[in-house]
Amino acid sequence: MKSRRWSLVLSALGVALLSTASVAAASDSESARLKKKRDSERYEVRTPHSSIKAGAARVHIAAPTASVQKVVLDFKNYDSLSSRFEKSKVVGRDGDKTDVYLQVPILKGAAKVWAIVRFEPMKKVGNEHVLEGKMIKGNVRRLDATWRIKSVDENDSQLNLELLIVPKLPVPGSVVTGEVAYAADLAVMGSRNRAEKDAKKK
Repeated sequence: MKSRRWSLVLSALGVALLSTASVAAASDSESARLKKKRDSERYEVRTPHSSIKAGAARVHIAAPTASVQKVVLDFKNYDSLSSRFEKSKVVGRDGDKTDVYLQVPILKGAAKVWAIVRFEPMKKVGNEHVLEGKMIKGNVRRLDATWRIKSVDENDSQLNLELLIVPKLPVPGSVVTGEVAYAADLAVMGSRNRAEKDAKKK
């Protein structure tokens, strides 16, 4: 009986290790592809918060993670990263949390989303540094922003940005997701350019 139990435990452990190795291999392959193409990629993410998917983008950055973290933590200058962030301003702090006012046009400029987004302190999750922000006030039902920074090696990083906007207007989710993914694309590219520029100065 004990032998059978140990066999089941070892089998479960083996499956878990294989799954972890598979995820790591996929992540390494993604990083290598982004480094080679030197361009961003857009994608979509399902969340438990809405039927509307988050729009997202990722890019390789030829700079260490410290340089990338400095850029994404520069909240007051988000509007210089992307033309889709029309306004950005730090409006308050709650302990170690930062409240940032953001204004983002959607529907090709026909509507303007504004929100005060509370960003938690950056945290380490697995092999990533994650910065999460959630709306505490705004003219939409929900606005979430999640930055993910992964170290590829000591001189290279990968940056992902996932944005979820749930408008009050009856707008098709696919339309919102597409526009938000475009905003995320511009933001990761702007972050790449600034981080690489800063890294070259050192």
